[in-house]
Amino acid sequence: MSAEAAVAAPARDQMNVVIVGHVDHGKSTVVGRLLADTGALPQGKLDAVRRECERTGKPFEYAFLLDALEDEQDQGITIDTARCFFKSATRDYIIIDAPGHIEFLKNMISGAARAEAAVLVIDAKEGVRENSRRHGYILSMLGIRQVVVCVNKMDLVGFSETHFRRLESEYRAFLEGIGAVKPRQFIPVAAIAGENLAARGRSTPWYDGPTLLETLDALTKAPPKVDRPLRMPVQAVYKFTKQGDDRRIFAGRIEAGRVKVGDRVAFSPSNKTSTIKSIEAFNAPARTEIEAGWSTGFTLTEEVYVTRGEVMSHADRPPPVSTRLRTNMIWLGKKPFVAGRDYKLKLGTMATPVRIHSIVKVIDASELGATLEKDHVGRHDVADVVLETRQPVAFDLIADCDATGRFVIVDGYDVAGGGIITAAVSDELRDLRAEARTRDFNWVQGGVSAGDRAQRYGHRAALIMFVGKAGTGKHRYARALERALFDRQRQVYMLDGKNVLLGIDHDLWVDAAQSELVRRFGEVAHLLLNAGMLVVSTTNAIGLADARAVQALITDTPTILIDVDPDGGDHASSDLVIRGNEPEAEVVARIAELLVARQITGA
Repeated sequence: MSAEAAVAAPARDQMNVVIVGHVDHGKSTVVGRLLADTGALPQGKLDAVRRECERTGKPFEYAFLLDALEDEQDQGITIDTARCFFKSATRDYIIIDAPGHIEFLKNMISGAARAEAAVLVIDAKEGVRENSRRHGYILSMLGIRQVVVCVNKMDLVGFSETHFRRLESEYRAFLEGIGAVKPRQFIPVAAIAGENLAARGRSTPWYDGPTLLETLDALTKAPPKVDRPLRMPVQAVYKFTKQGDDRRIFAGRIEAGRVKVGDRVAFSPSNKTSTIKSIEAFNAPARTEIEAGWSTGFTLTEEVYVTRGEVMSHADRPPPVSTRLRTNMIWLGKKPFVAGRDYKLKLGTMATPVRIHSIVKVIDASELGATLEKDHVGRHDVADVVLETRQPVAFDLIADCDATGRFVIVDGYDVAGGGIITAAVSDELRDLRAEARTRDFNWVQGGVSAGDRAQRYGHRAALIMFVGKAGTGKHRYARALERALFDRQRQVYMLDGKNVLLGIDHDLWVDAAQSELVRRFGEVAHLLLNAGMLVVSTTNAIGLADARAVQALITDTPTILIDVDPDGGDHASSDLVIRGNEPEAEVVARIAELLVARQITGA
């Protein structure tokens, strides 16, 4: 081929396809025979495997072309996820052969998570088994919308059309019952004989559908990620000081969309906004635009304070933000996933405490179409669960962006579960967050930035809220903290709820709505925080639940909650719990330590 022809030739599509199914249903045999029939094997590979089988006295199996690990050949199962390559006339394929045994379910999920389409293999003689159902749910859970079902080993049931149609009807009913994606095609195959894999078989004249290879070629590629809304989870923020370099570089991997110098961007959930000043890369030519797939850094025209875990987007297309997420998930932990205790949610680059808000249903993979009434999610269970995070998180539905629509859950030090986000669940703070986002995205900036104020004052703005019942000593501690911070040259102000009530809330004095009192208090606090101050607040009108409403209005500012509770109860959402009988100096010292630990003040 000439150089001109090579340049003119259109680029070939490449598709990742995962092969899944119950153990011993013939996944590896399907792939091995497909590789052999399409001429994708290295020269001499097939003969080498045949000779090895003769040497060890084993009958030859096409699965041995993939099951390269010694343990796999000895036991006849796939343990790890194997990858192989082949080409059709129109497309290049990466085939991921995932293990089918339940003990290696985590490996199967790792393999399937990288796929654009799936082939699910069911043994015609054994029928739909437990992992056939579990894998069907997992494929749907991972957002794989193109699924092909191969009913393998049709030779063991005499290539019976009646048997094939019965299995097809049974599995379609199961997938429909759990709300999973509908398969593109059911194909009767006999992998050992190559029936209906790369070429049409003679033993199934009653089947007039496409072969497996024809079906794969007809699958559609997902739209390019560069055409989706911009999403970049912030990995880190770097500050260089040597040789007069004062750049603050916001670094991460662009998961979707594209961005260029001059674009207005927002960070969620903090609602910080700025404009791209430059695109940074190490030892590379300067560029003015960059797109999905690149790890890069940016400088901004207006310096903002954001942290790892926030999501950068264009200001006009930010991701949803909530504390409640409806999810499809699978649990792999040795201990069950239970309500009433904290786990760690990892979503993009963000990590935050999370709990079960409610369990919608748990799928019983051992029974067709069955669900379980359970108050926990057990090992290998797949479930529809509403999760609740301690702090608002930015995310996407899996259909919109897989990188910010998938998550894992950590129990202790182990990744114990994972899943996809299917819906945002409204909580009582949704309207306040929407109000704050509209306000912050349209805020008229002054000539002094938050960074300038922090440099002048020697600290960042922060809200320190004392909450608890009346008569517990909140006001005494707040006054002592304000005095101590002021004596240390901090810009600090004590905002008492009564003063707000007597001032801007005067028109609400009679029959005041609690929600409006809280909203106005939060907006007053926001103004003081925007001025770069440390705001110490205390009020009997705002409890711990209302403090979360105030936080929703100041998402761009760190908040420290001190709960004064004489009973010393468990307050998971508080940063510090005191009884009210501690010396003021001791409480002030503990709060000062929190301010340093949160990088609000210096040591």
